[in-house]
Amino acid sequence: MRVAVVGAGPAGAFLAEGLLREETRRFEVDLIDRLATPWGLVRGGVAPDHARIKSIATRFESTAAHKRCRLLGNVEVGRDVSHEELLRWYHAVVYTTGCAADRRLGIPGEDLPGSVAATDFVSWYNGHPDHAAQAFDLSGERAVIVGNGNVALDCARMLLLDRDALAQTDIADHALAALSESAIRDVVLLGRRGPQQASFTNPELLELGLLDADVVVSPDELRVPLPLRNLSPSGTSIRNQKILRGYARTPPAGRERRLVFRFFASPVEILGDKRVTGVRVARNVLERDPNGRSLIARTTDAVDTLDASLVLRAVGYRGAPVDGLPCDARSGLLTNMGGRVTGTPRTYTAGWIKRGPSGVIGTNKRCANETAAVVVADAAGGSLASDCALDADAVLAALGERGARVVDHAGWLAIDAAERDAGAPAGRPRVKLTDANELLLVAEA
Repeated sequence: MRVAVVGAGPAGAFLAEGLLREETRRFEVDLIDRLATPWGLVRGGVAPDHARIKSIATRFESTAAHKRCRLLGNVEVGRDVSHEELLRWYHAVVYTTGCAADRRLGIPGEDLPGSVAATDFVSWYNGHPDHAAQAFDLSGERAVIVGNGNVALDCARMLLLDRDALAQTDIADHALAALSESAIRDVVLLGRRGPQQASFTNPELLELGLLDADVVVSPDELRVPLPLRNLSPSGTSIRNQKILRGYARTPPAGRERRLVFRFFASPVEILGDKRVTGVRVARNVLERDPNGRSLIARTTDAVDTLDASLVLRAVGYRGAPVDGLPCDARSGLLTNMGGRVTGTPRTYTAGWIKRGPSGVIGTNKRCANETAAVVVADAAGGSLASDCALDADAVLAALGERGARVVDHAGWLAIDAAERDAGAPAGRPRVKLTDANELLLVAEA
C-alpha cells in the first residue's frame, strides 16, 4: 500500500517509521515536503545552540534511507499537486504539516515595523529560505518578548548570547553577522499569568543560568496568589518555580546583559509613530473562571511603559489550512477524529496540525504512532482499496510533467554534505544554505 506523508518534519518522519516497521502489511511511503530540506522544526525551529536535540535527525535519516521510503522535497501541495490528485495517486494521504503561522496579540500598534512574530525571528536565525532576506532592527538596547514558553526563551537566548557562543552553532550566517553587531543588552519576557502557568520546560529554564547575563526575577511575583492556592500544579510547574526562586535569590552581578521576567503582565499597546519605540504594559490579576477549573488574567488600571525597539510575540502557533480539507477556523488545525480527517476518505493527520502546537519531539512520536495504527487498521479493514494508485515511477513522471524540480534523498544528502563541508574549517556543525535556488542547484549537481 502506497502512502503519501505531506510534511517531512518530526511527525512525518515518525509516522513513516511506524508504517515501515508494520509487519502485517507492506507499506511504501513517500515523504513530501515543500522545502528542499527535510526534518521541519528540527532544522528550522530548534535553537542553534541545542545540538543534542537536533541529533534526532540521525534517526530520521535512517527512515529516509529505507528501501520502501522516498523523500520528495521541493514539492508543494497546492502548487505542484492537489489533494485530489494525491488521493488518486496513493492509497492514503497523511498531513503532518505542523503549525507555521503565528497568533496575534490584537492590540494597537502590533503592525508597526519592529513588532514581529517570534516565528519569523526563529525562521530567520535558523536559515529558513522564506525568511533569509528578512531584517530585524537590533540597534536599540531593549527587546520585549511576549510569551512564557520555550520559543520565548529561545529568542531571548539568541539575543543575549555573545558572538563566540553563536559561532559554534549552525545559526545562519546572516543572523550570526547581525546578532554579533546587536546593541540589545536588555530582554524583557512578559507573561500574562504567573510562574505557575508558564509553559517553559525545566531544562530550557535552567540553562538560562549559563548565559553571561543577569537573570532578574522579582520575589514578589513568585508568591502564589490566593486564587491559585487550591489548584494542584504539575511537577514541571513545581520545578520551574524552584528554578525561578533560585534566580530571584541571586543578586545581579552587574553583567552587561540582562534577562528580566515579568509575570502578571500584558502588553496593551505597542508604541511608536513610524516604528516601535516602546510597549505599554498592564498589571494583571488572576481570577477563576465561572466553572472554577481554570484561571483568567484580567488587566488592571496599573500601567507602565517600557522603552523598546523590538517586540517579538511568542504567544503560540496556528495551523495553515489545506485547500479542500476541513479545518478549525480559530486554530487552523485539521478537523479530525483520532487522526482521521473528518468527512474526507483515506485522509489522515498527525503532529501539530492534528492536535495543536504542544509538547516536545517525543510527543510527536506518540501522536504519529497513533495515526499510523489507524492507517494500518483501515488498510486491514479494506477501506484504503484503490485501483488507480500510481507506482513510484509514475508519481515522479507526473510531477516531472508539470515542471516540479523534485529533491530526492540523494539530493538532500548532497546539500547536507555541502553544508557540513562549509562549516568544518570553522569548527561549526554546518553552514546552512539559505537561498532556495542555490539549494536546488546543489541538490541537482
